[in-house]
Amino acid sequence: MQSRVSDLIRQYHLTGDGAVRYIDLVSEVGELGKELLKAGDYGTLDCRKNENMVEEMGDCLFSLLALCCALDIDAETALNAALSKYQMRFEQNGEIGSGSKV
Repeated sequence: MQSRVSDLIRQYHLTGDGAVRYIDLVSEVGELGKELLKAGDYGTLDCRKNENMVEEMGDCLFSLLALCCALDIDAETALNAALSKYQMRFEQNGEIGSGSKV
């Protein structure tokens, strides 16, 4: 997926450094959040998948992978490291969270 995003960025000259890509990601996550709230009638109903959510999730994935490209981070390597970390935490502590509570 990351190589497809990278190709599209190059093809259409979509320049942007890490800071710009991060801001774009935050914006897209906010739009997804808005769709989730609307789909659940602001907490009064169970949230059900709809086409707007799917579209916004796609935008989030694109933005996240574009950020990885801008920062020269291999998304699959980062994900594999996170999954290993969570698995180790569960095996050691019986839970995935970091254990630090604020």
